Amino acid sequence: MKKRILFAIHYLELGGAEMSLIGLLRALDYSKVDVDLFVYSHRGELMKEIPPQVNLLPEIPVYAQIERPMKDVLKDGWLRISLARLRAKRQFARYRRKNHPKDGGAIFSFVGKNVTPLLPPINPGTEYDLGISFLAPHDIVLEKVRAKKKVCWVHTDYTKVDVNTDIERPIWGSYDHIAAVSDAVSDAFLTRFPDLKDKMVTIPNIVSPEWVRSRAEAFRVEEEMPWKDGMTSLLSVGRLTEAKNFDNVPDICRKILANGLSVRWYIVGYGGDELLIRRKIQEAGMNESVILLGKKENPYPYMKACDIYVQPSRYEGNAVTVREAQILGKPVIVTDYQTAHSQIRDGQDGVIVPMDNEGCARGIAAFISDQEKQARLSAFCLAHDFGNEAETNRLFSLL
Repeated sequence: MKKRILFAIHYLELGGAEMSLIGLLRALDYSKVDVDLFVYSHRGELMKEIPPQVNLLPEIPVYAQIERPMKDVLKDGWLRISLARLRAKRQFARYRRKNHPKDGGAIFSFVGKNVTPLLPPINPGTEYDLGISFLAPHDIVLEKVRAKKKVCWVHTDYTKVDVNTDIERPIWGSYDHIAAVSDAVSDAFLTRFPDLKDKMVTIPNIVSPEWVRSRAEAFRVEEEMPWKDGMTSLLSVGRLTEAKNFDNVPDICRKILANGLSVRWYIVGYGGDELLIRRKIQEAGMNESVILLGKKENPYPYMKACDIYVQPSRYEGNAVTVREAQILGKPVIVTDYQTAHSQIRDGQDGVIVPMDNEGCARGIAAFISDQEKQARLSAFCLAHDFGNEAETNRLFSLL
């Protein structure tokens, strides 16, 4: 008899976690499971990538208000949700003043705590064998889904984000399993919650080489990524957020050019740091060398067109884009963030460079100048299968 699983996620806009979910859904064996997908707000380019075997549950309007702009939520008459979100924002502000957090990650803890009590049950007539919360806040699946077992996902390096352990521990601890996207992410999570070790399971981001390669052939990008003799094109893909470190790319690129190299660095993505990055580009005089290509529904033709893929992040969980670039045979450079060595074998299938701007620029410049090494890494990637669809068996083992 088939098992029944529910996945829940905020939306399906372009992003690493969202791509990871699509990869997982595409790889599942539907002779073994029936899958319902609950998307809080039916928006995003990846909505059309939901596999046909998946039953997309209807949108519940109140859930769609969780991350809409506050002024729009209030304008449309969602007073209680507006007040709950405002209360969460104030609680977070007090917490931030007292604790000096590294970033705003902890706000999701306060949003989950305040908003979840106002939400109706999700598909209340069904009891699932497994209920899966794919992104925080994890309060919602915990309290609003009927399931024999529940799993929540952790995608990021918990040594690099602020955590309100008093609020989060009861939530994480109430799940049957906590799925980390790599062993390194699991280890980082356990530095904050060591008592939850027995709940941890590693389920890597699922990537299909066939799908990535087919999407890479969808169109050509010469007009957007023009090339001239002797120039090296670098590409980075990701949300324009603090974690991705794109705000330091203009300075890094300036230092690379100072070594006498001809480089153009393209960035595909969108997000709240766009104005900051554009200002940094202007200040560094890199208007002709660092190019923001914006939001792209299909980033793979851009990956195919670049010479080197660069992930300059401050921190990552398990970067899907790195694996996708390797599938396309691209030489890959990543900065030495906490989990880098769990994904890249330095000198074999990629290169790890220092995090600081000077060291990063020096490492990238050295790699650009080493054509033999680039060719060797590219050949290694093309000769190896980076597909991992079989990892879905780890999910089935939880049923």
